[in-house]
Amino acid sequence: MKITGIIAEYNPFHNGHAYHLRQAKEISGADFCLVVMGGDFMQRGTPAIIDKYARTRMALSGGADLVLELPLYYAAGSAEFFAMGAVSLLDRLGAVDSLCFGSEWGSLSLLSQIAALLTREPEEYRLALQEGLKKGLSFPLARSLALQQSLPGSSGLQAVLSTPNNILGIEYLKALQRRHSSISPCTISRIGSGYHAAALSSGDDTFSSASAIRRSIHDPAAIRSHVPPAVYEILQKARQKTFPISSKDFSLLLRYRLLTEAEKGCAGYLDMPPGLAGKIRKHFNQFRDFEQFAGLLKSKELTYSRICRSLLHILLDMTEEDMAAFRREDYVFYARILGFRRSSLKLLQVLKQNTSIPLISKLADASSYLTGTGLTMLKKDIEAAHIYESVVSSKYGLPFANEYSRELVILEEPPMP
Repeated sequence: MKITGIIAEYNPFHNGHAYHLRQAKEISGADFCLVVMGGDFMQRGTPAIIDKYARTRMALSGGADLVLELPLYYAAGSAEFFAMGAVSLLDRLGAVDSLCFGSEWGSLSLLSQIAALLTREPEEYRLALQEGLKKGLSFPLARSLALQQSLPGSSGLQAVLSTPNNILGIEYLKALQRRHSSISPCTISRIGSGYHAAALSSGDDTFSSASAIRRSIHDPAAIRSHVPPAVYEILQKARQKTFPISSKDFSLLLRYRLLTEAEKGCAGYLDMPPGLAGKIRKHFNQFRDFEQFAGLLKSKELTYSRICRSLLHILLDMTEEDMAAFRREDYVFYARILGFRRSSLKLLQVLKQNTSIPLISKLADASSYLTGTGLTMLKKDIEAAHIYESVVSSKYGLPFANEYSRELVILEEPPMP
């Protein structure tokens, strides 16, 4: 049996994701496709537009065989932490043969070369990076320029470093190299609109970006052809019941957290850039909502996504101390199952036979598998899920759904063609 892994957010699942799943199985020759998916909060520092259970059903209907939740600290972390957490989870399962990711470049050679350099971090690169940061450049730009100096003559280097899926793919390759993992990487060329494309594609092109779909989410007719039929049905059933959710819905919670942190100076939170705490205090009286405040704090040195992540880390009480403990003890301690297709029971059996971490299907049983740091990580996942659910239930006037009462998503029918 061959198993391929995919790391995703599916926020929401669209035609490009369905294409990726089909191609991943074809290219890798895998019998099963396992997805590690971010939960209710995303890597860009935003809440998911729809909850993780709905997105799990989307993934299963689109061809995934099993969906596991990426723990919060990685799902809402920087690209490096996102990749390292997800790759560590796949690696510790002990049965995944390949990792298949999408990229704009579509070839492994140069991506692997860049990843190897970033893993080694030779002195020439480190000095160039420090010089760029001293000039006030943002970290992504400073790193890009340092890489270009360290890999002169590499054809296409600038193009590779300017696109988000390539950058994330490089982080996956770095994580595989650092873990000396036996998982083989493969990449699929991204098709259709660019990652950040704000408008839906037109004509016969129905491969729009998730960003464009989120922008048009209030117009069901506009997005219908850009997502698989099963996904469209899920969205329509949930519309104005549990979805859509945006960062603005968390504004009062964020304001409260910032008020309580004012005297402490927002110290100790994960990925808190130097000087940001001072800017938060300085501009706090101008706070209107989550998105407006993040935009107000944005600068040449700090991207909007970086600001959003930092604010989210404050909101969810995600600390550097916890992350340091997770890293010391090999990043992940469990694999929480969100859903699977009934026809994939053999996959679950193989994972249970090979994994070095427990597979969690029922939260109530987790304390019998986990202690210490692992239990701390899971409790943070549950706490974040409850914060998200609190906002959903308040916005739409629904009863609160406790995470311990949520059932696995089990898909009986075969995936869509």
